[in-house]
Amino acid sequence: MRCTVLSFLWVAAVGAATVVQAADLLVGVAATDITPDRPVALSGQMHTRIAREIESRLRAEAVAIETRQADQSLDQAVMVSCDLVVIPREVLAKIRQRLKDRAPGLDPMKLFVGGTHTHTAPVLEQDSYDLPKEGIVQPVEYVEFLADRVADVAAKAWAARKPGAVGWGLGHAVVAQNRRAVYADGHAQMYGATDVPEFRNIEGYEDHGVEVLFFWDRQKRLLATAINVACTAQEVEGRSTVNADFFHEVREKLRKRHGQDLVVLGWIGAAGDQSPHPMFRKRAEERIVRLRGVTRLEEIARRLVRAVDDAYEIAEKDIRADVPLVHRVEELKLPVRLVTEAEMAEAKAKVEALSKDPRERRVMVWHQEVVDRYHRQKTNPHYPAEIHVLRLGDVAIATNPFELFTDFGIQMKSKSRAEQTFVIQLVGPGGYVPTPKAVRGGGYSAIAESNEVGPEGGQALVDRTVELINGLWPK
Repeated sequence: MRCTVLSFLWVAAVGAATVVQAADLLVGVAATDITPDRPVALSGQMHTRIAREIESRLRAEAVAIETRQADQSLDQAVMVSCDLVVIPREVLAKIRQRLKDRAPGLDPMKLFVGGTHTHTAPVLEQDSYDLPKEGIVQPVEYVEFLADRVADVAAKAWAARKPGAVGWGLGHAVVAQNRRAVYADGHAQMYGATDVPEFRNIEGYEDHGVEVLFFWDRQKRLLATAINVACTAQEVEGRSTVNADFFHEVREKLRKRHGQDLVVLGWIGAAGDQSPHPMFRKRAEERIVRLRGVTRLEEIARRLVRAVDDAYEIAEKDIRADVPLVHRVEELKLPVRLVTEAEMAEAKAKVEALSKDPRERRVMVWHQEVVDRYHRQKTNPHYPAEIHVLRLGDVAIATNPFELFTDFGIQMKSKSRAEQTFVIQLVGPGGYVPTPKAVRGGGYSAIAESNEVGPEGGQALVDRTVELINGLWPK
């Protein structure tokens, strides 16, 4: 894997024109269940929650693609979507290690795994919460189970690849809503009240586009779809039950139409400042679900499935079996958001106060990370970020490990030379990357505790991603 150091200048740049050639496309798909079999602690909130009930099962769904000419493999990718909050680096390393012996001919570095960011999925890090020692699946135990399941489903998708075809389309659905309210004094607040005199505006842009990929076999049987929506799957984030959130409902609806074996990848677009929760018109939204006789999850799924239908109508008119595939993997060293001495002192005082109550462990750890980063940034002011950039036909696919604010995703899509660009966040351990205006407004998601990488690193990520994409579409 190529290592690129980024600060103000690129140390390595894309070479001149990349040779891109069309070739026969092979497609393989597989899916598996990653639901724990016993009570489990849930990730995504600042307090401990133990789930003893399963409302919808968690899934890992995989698509493997390869292009070949005669007996020569030109390039490859295995793309996995999991109903999880994030994908820690240690988990990805375990998956890749297991994959080496299970998928002959596959470069494990050509695997990427993304989370849908459901906040009702298991905790993956042992020491991040105050957890009971007995009666639940411990995080270390679940991680071993998860790594085995994901490696297995990736290997099965790879082994199943056969001549296939791909198509793509664009739909639209109002699911994402910017969740940062701005007030008269200039400060911002996530999920802040909008019905008060001090409210002035919603902070940022919303992306209602739904980018969709479709994969068929040579008999034009739909095998899989990848749905890229700039909204995290956290409608029911506060519950204490296992729940795959709105992607479960989307899968159920699509499988009724296209068959129970359909694989559905949930790809979350740049959505660090977005969520499915309405910030205004709340009573009108409540009336919709009441009169339709559906849940809010079902309403979101209805909108997304209609967008997928619109995209399918276009994609099936341009199904391609002979396409170029180029897959680049890089590790960027992005500049960290530097912690000031004042921010460190404030965080340290909060750690001391919170450390007296075990129930506050998650919040205490959150502040402690700021203290640790302050001391670490003196010798290591960079954040390692693995990214994947693919060309598949006329489509670009670009991943990042963050909760990337939507403006950065809009930049990537606008500057890309591809006909259509998929931006997938949370292919990694997460962490908000805010815009400069968000940092000025402050509040959760735009403060030192929320950001290992700040606006400078976000812009470096955008610039390098665009450079890589456009290197695959030489003028």
